[in-house]
Amino acid sequence: MNTEQFIARRLIKGGPGSFSAPVIRIAIVSVALGLAVMIVSVAIVTGFQKQIRDKIVGFGSHIQVAKFDSNNSFEFEPISKSLAFYHQLEKTEGIKHIQVFATKAGIIKTEEQIQGVVFKGVGTDFDWSFFQDKLVEGKPFSTRDTAAGNSVIISKNLADLLKIKTGDPLRMYFIIDNAARARRFIVSGIYSTGLADFDLKFIFGDIRQIQKLNGWSPDLVSGFDVYINDFNELDKMGKVVYKAAGYDLNARTIRELYPQMFDWLDLQDMNVIIILVLMVLVSGMAMISTLLILILERTNMIGVLKALGARNMSIRRIFLYNAAYITGKGLLYGNIAGISICLLQKYFSIVSLPQESYFMSVVPINLQLIHLLILNAGTLLACTLMLLLPSFIVSRISPVKAIRFD
Repeated sequence: MNTEQFIARRLIKGGPGSFSAPVIRIAIVSVALGLAVMIVSVAIVTGFQKQIRDKIVGFGSHIQVAKFDSNNSFEFEPISKSLAFYHQLEKTEGIKHIQVFATKAGIIKTEEQIQGVVFKGVGTDFDWSFFQDKLVEGKPFSTRDTAAGNSVIISKNLADLLKIKTGDPLRMYFIIDNAARARRFIVSGIYSTGLADFDLKFIFGDIRQIQKLNGWSPDLVSGFDVYINDFNELDKMGKVVYKAAGYDLNARTIRELYPQMFDWLDLQDMNVIIILVLMVLVSGMAMISTLLILILERTNMIGVLKALGARNMSIRRIFLYNAAYITGKGLLYGNIAGISICLLQKYFSIVSLPQESYFMSVVPINLQLIHLLILNAGTLLACTLMLLLPSFIVSRISPVKAIRFD
């Protein structure tokens, strides 16, 4: 142990009647609270973004492949699911799953209500994992290879609006060649994602119902839903799929399909930045105040050390070691507090939310190791840089005046 560290440790322990002892405790609490707030804020905002993003992807996939079309309707020109690129993409690295789909706009009519919706037809390759924790009643329907099933799942918002429950019949009308054609379905399940715009829009059923309505062969579909392993690679994989699809097919990422939703999610990053800046400033100011008090209280000691031949750099190190100790202890307690709050919320859902306003029923948590490392490193670096300036005060202290200082 060098001399500076030895003196710094003795100063941290303090002595009877030391004025700096409670100030040090306040500084540790300030750093701890600042870091805890930053950890919780980042976990909540990124958790919110992730849940909303996953829900949007659940309705539309990461990348949608369909025919080039100039209109914005939900009806597409048919394409064959026997295309070579379909099987080629299944073997491409980064692609998680591919499934066929078909969509058709229609109207649901009951004795009291009428509602326009989009019927999304799915096949035997449909991945039901998205709806596993979204179903509030009933169960998913099964698509058989023998005949078109008449079971559908609808959202809770739609069920409440139309006063429908599982097992009830559902009559839907489609416009085919300027004529209305009715189809009768049975509600097998009711789901709820919290995204009212999507919940009120989509119902899910057998793809062969749309194929029969449009007069398509079993080989024709509206397009392909492509899911990837890493959302951060969305733009890259979008280009890969677009290139593989060929000249007559269009591959659009979920960001391109719903740009307004993702622009809104990106705006949430500004909230995090503001919170982080404020918390770092609060912690940094607390550390600066503490260091100045330590220097003021130990002015006599600084004068004695200078009279004995100690250099300004050595004395500065003593107080910087003290500051490092306070910051380190604050970071430790801050991590314990912040991570504990996040884990309690994640596994016990202590804080709930009104789903109609926040699109989810509980406060979401996304606790990532990389976020913790960045927050700790950033806080430590910011506090260190802010403490360099007050430490220069040591060089301005005169030994003679310091020894006489009371």
